[in-house]
Amino acid sequence: MNAASPTIVITDCDHDNIEPEQRVFAEAGYDVRLAECKTASDVIDQAREADALINQYAPIDESVLAHLVQCRIVVRYGVGVDTVDVESATRHGVWVVNVPDYGTEEVSDHAFVLLLNVLRGVGRYDRAVRSGVWEYSAVRPLHRLRTLTVGVIGCGHIGADFARKVGCLGARVLGYDTVRVPEDLVHDGVVEPVDLDELLARSDAVSLHAPLTEQTRHLIGAEQLRRMKPGAYLVNTSRGGLVDPAALLRALDEGEIAGAALDVLETEPPKAGDPLVTHERVLITPHAAWYSEESMETLKSEVAREVVRVLSGERPRSPVNEPIGREPGG
Repeated sequence: MNAASPTIVITDCDHDNIEPEQRVFAEAGYDVRLAECKTASDVIDQAREADALINQYAPIDESVLAHLVQCRIVVRYGVGVDTVDVESATRHGVWVVNVPDYGTEEVSDHAFVLLLNVLRGVGRYDRAVRSGVWEYSAVRPLHRLRTLTVGVIGCGHIGADFARKVGCLGARVLGYDTVRVPEDLVHDGVVEPVDLDELLARSDAVSLHAPLTEQTRHLIGAEQLRRMKPGAYLVNTSRGGLVDPAALLRALDEGEIAGAALDVLETEPPKAGDPLVTHERVLITPHAAWYSEESMETLKSEVAREVVRVLSGERPRSPVNEPIGREPGG
């Protein structure tokens, strides 16, 4: 690698521009190139000489990592790293890095708003009024919020922030995490730690904040939905793949749960006529929970700073792995 002029490639990006990234790289004396990759083959063809990748949706799998022999770091736009084969990257000595805290407030706020919407029937009332029905009984039953129990699956930065906001309503909050519920949330009385089955059985609403991994894919399937209360709601602002969409559709149609509020789907954007998107008991937003002008600026500038750190010989701020054979920053 020519340390004076490393090759930095953004594999793909659906943002309006890459000006924040360019500003950070210009300060470091680096250039960056925006590619238009959709497949692993595209990444190999367009970024073969890359020393660093910034990635959004294009797959970074074993074949890519085997061909990009100079690559030292892959930074993901966002929290999830499900587009990157982390194990392969580790074997190839490549850092995998995310930006875990760029949109904590935004996502937890969005999940909170979706929760309030479904628990108070706001979306259903809106549709009823627009169809000519002016009657509170168009949405029944509704319950006082502080009498309800909310389950939080995934108690990392976002889940914890969401749990604290829900606690301000006076509602009981249950917490489950595939690793463990952080001690401070338990000690401060924010959440009651329980196993997944108990959380599903006791909650009036369940909000998902877990990462998508092979272990968590379809974490919420037919069996889990059957364990939920018939009047319960599912809220997902994390990853669509956490939920089996066919099982969710069936649970909605058969009245196993009252409804769902979704910011994410397993397939995005959805195909025309997706029955979940058009379902009368589904509230849906277009993977927008992360967004504010402030979070966008933080995300884009921080992915660039992570690249600069590693190419300058430093350790990344938010590594997901520990590459084999790499010293910190190496």
